[in-house]
Amino acid sequence: MDFGNLHALDGISFEVDEKSVTILIGPNGSGKTTLINVATGLYKPNAGKIVYQGNDVTGLEPFKIYRLGLVRTFQIPALFAKLAVLENVMVAKKDHPGEAFSKSFLKSSWTRAEQDTAEEAFRIIQSLGLIDIWDQPASTLSGGQMKLLEIARALMSGAKTMLLDEPISGVNPTLAHDIFRRILKLRDERGLTFLIVEHRLDIALSYVDTVVAMAYGKLLISGKPEPVMSDRRLIDAYLGG
Repeated sequence: MDFGNLHALDGISFEVDEKSVTILIGPNGSGKTTLINVATGLYKPNAGKIVYQGNDVTGLEPFKIYRLGLVRTFQIPALFAKLAVLENVMVAKKDHPGEAFSKSFLKSSWTRAEQDTAEEAFRIIQSLGLIDIWDQPASTLSGGQMKLLEIARALMSGAKTMLLDEPISGVNPTLAHDIFRRILKLRDERGLTFLIVEHRLDIALSYVDTVVAMAYGKLLISGKPEPVMSDRRLIDAYLGG
């Protein structure tokens, strides 16, 4: 992936195991967020492929990748600020009959679906610890609550794989640990797959299955947390060695 003469991604290749939590790490500017943008269709790569569940999704529009179940969150949560927590989750429901022009004026054709959507949204926000604030506008939430709300919307969309961009950035340690515990619960109970970009390794590393380390747009090393974190190549990359 090139931006002029800058090679933001340069021949990087790795796999993410299904039903696992993988963390993508590296110094600032190493290409982590760019990689997520490419994987989710925001950027089109100059070369190479993005393969998701055996299908080549390279160059697909973001909404098509989203509909396949590959869903991302953002370092700065992209929420509907004036909508309540429940409403933010409900809008992520796919194929709601009330969105079809031909049925939108026939309330009886989508009332039941609206009720089912609300009930599903309540179950999701309860599972993520947001039930006590279900009716509060998103703009009133703390940073950590906003991160959880983004995950809730991804669940409502039917996500199978979540790409989380710094889910505990700016979050107090207690809630940061809670977010990762809930991620593990989603992996174990729903069989979800996670690829996470995160800098707060003191918290994140104890919750992940695999570490993928990159620098200068290239893959440095990948594997279990302990051997990766002690690898000299990674240490040199962070320290500028």
